[in-house]
Amino acid sequence: MGLIISLLGDQLKRELGVCLPLLLDRLRNEITRLTTVKAFATIAESPLKIDLSCILGQAVLELTTFLRKANRALRLASLGTLNALLIAYGDKIGSSSYESIIIELSSLISDADLHMTALALELCCTMMKDKRHHSYAGVVVKERVLPQALVLVKSPLLQGQALQTLQGFFTALVQSASTSFDILLDALLSTARGSSSGGGPASKQAFHSVAQCAAVLCLAAPDAKCSSIVSMLINSVENSLGQDATQLLSLLCLGEIGRRKDLHSHINLEGVIIRSFQSPSEEIKSAASYALGNIAVGNLSKYLTFILSQIDNQSKLQYLLLHSLKEVIARQSTDDAGKVDFKGTDVQKILALLFTHCQSEEEGIRNVVAECLGKLAILEPGKLVPALKERTLSSSAFTRATVVIAIKYTIVDRPQPIDMHIKPCIDSFLMLIRDEDRHVRRAAVSALSTAAHNKAVLVKDLLPALLPLLYDQTVIKKELIRTVDLGPFKHTVDDGLELRKGAFECVDTLLDNCLDQIDPSSFIDPYLLSGLSDHYDVKMPCHLILSKLAEKCPSAVLAVVDTLVEPLERTVTTKMKPDAVKQEVDRNEDMIRSALRAIESLNRISGDASSRFKAFMNNVVKSGPLAERYNAVRHESDAVVTGDIMDMS
Repeated sequence: MGLIISLLGDQLKRELGVCLPLLLDRLRNEITRLTTVKAFATIAESPLKIDLSCILGQAVLELTTFLRKANRALRLASLGTLNALLIAYGDKIGSSSYESIIIELSSLISDADLHMTALALELCCTMMKDKRHHSYAGVVVKERVLPQALVLVKSPLLQGQALQTLQGFFTALVQSASTSFDILLDALLSTARGSSSGGGPASKQAFHSVAQCAAVLCLAAPDAKCSSIVSMLINSVENSLGQDATQLLSLLCLGEIGRRKDLHSHINLEGVIIRSFQSPSEEIKSAASYALGNIAVGNLSKYLTFILSQIDNQSKLQYLLLHSLKEVIARQSTDDAGKVDFKGTDVQKILALLFTHCQSEEEGIRNVVAECLGKLAILEPGKLVPALKERTLSSSAFTRATVVIAIKYTIVDRPQPIDMHIKPCIDSFLMLIRDEDRHVRRAAVSALSTAAHNKAVLVKDLLPALLPLLYDQTVIKKELIRTVDLGPFKHTVDDGLELRKGAFECVDTLLDNCLDQIDPSSFIDPYLLSGLSDHYDVKMPCHLILSKLAEKCPSAVLAVVDTLVEPLERTVTTKMKPDAVKQEVDRNEDMIRSALRAIESLNRISGDASSRFKAFMNNVVKSGPLAERYNAVRHESDAVVTGDIMDMS
């Protein structure tokens, strides 16, 4: 009915007098109201501008009452329909209805349901933009909704669409002329400063959220006002020594404003930010790096050149400056509004600098360089992919590792033009899994894991050659184990531990996305068996792999179930030393629970399993001190299975 009216309503004017009251009646029926709410949304969005005057006021009243119902789907649908009705028929809806809606909206704005919060804020924006009611709506929103919005902006959970809508909300509130720009900006900035000075420290996300909202507010103000705010923030950065919250917030605000507006008229802005790199606070340093990168987005010709020259000249600040460069590159690939593309010469300068720092002794710098190269490759795949491939043959192990990590950053979970450039040559990067340097092998394993997770199609054809090399990385290699003499005692260091852990985690990912390419029998014995007897960090992913194999390849697991008993029994019967610290005890408990989950997975498929596994279950797992923990794991597993069945239903 809603679709017919929305498409043919202009030809059914006589029938509308019967149809619309009937729809209103169905809106009051508990069984049909949700569908009717959606039908009214369809009618409201019709380009025919159907005449709803006979039922509009009553429909709005009913929809408003739905906003306090317990049914979440009904509240969400009602928010969308009210928004559509206000956009199409706002001039025909009275001020009293606006006030009622706003009162109900105030209770829906919280971080407990960000989707609903985004819809509620969007509805507020619609009311404040209505030419007839914007002043009145702004006053009521200021009284009822603004306090909730100022609480929401401090939430560490705020992100995505809810954050975007909140920014629009603050802009609409100022433009409705019901709230002074200065008062609202001060209230907004005070939320972060206040929460850091009392009631516990503000979260990192809260500072970023406040900065983004403050930035859109400043951009909504006249240019002169915006310029004075920027000057105030610069002074705040310079004169807030010892006031970390104020300095942090000022830097983030400068970055957010600078990303959206050219700030080159403010003399020595970059110098002020660079001085913040010397702060003893790591958060201030990070915020300064973020701010410099984002300000450069607003004026590449001035600030990008400055960043590149500083990277060459300030060796002690290279890590932070490279993070600034990463922000510039990342914004080029994600910001559509007002984006300024790199010039060809810019790309060449950046590439020369990044490839120079591929060989840095500091792993942190190499990782940032790799991320920069990866994000730049997404922008310029034709130039970057061949250049990265060429460096897989470099004599420097650091360079080889860096370019492999760079390729990892190009493989994202959505289609990109770079995919067609990577697929023909990805084997050149992944085959470095057999490199003589363990850092390069670790990078190749990580890249394979990312590719298998995000775009398995890129690596499926290579797995017959890659899997034996990957399995070899799960084996304990004595040449990577060394003893460090610490005087009174000696400490054993296993340099291959991270590589083995990463290799098993990669297999875990492949089981999810490329199971058809894996022979489970050749992996279980000897590689998984070895992992089940390895270090704590290796055992944990091995237990997860065993559970997945029991579910997906039960026959292969049952064929070797006897050999699995010994390493699992050693794990679940591990005794801690009397002087073990709490952290060690907790880690051991986590490992035992992880092993018991794997054992429960085996028990589910065991059926008429061998007497050895049955004896292990009866004598070790289901009796003695393990029985209670095993029962807890089993009930947890039953709850998961029941939940999956309910989801399918």
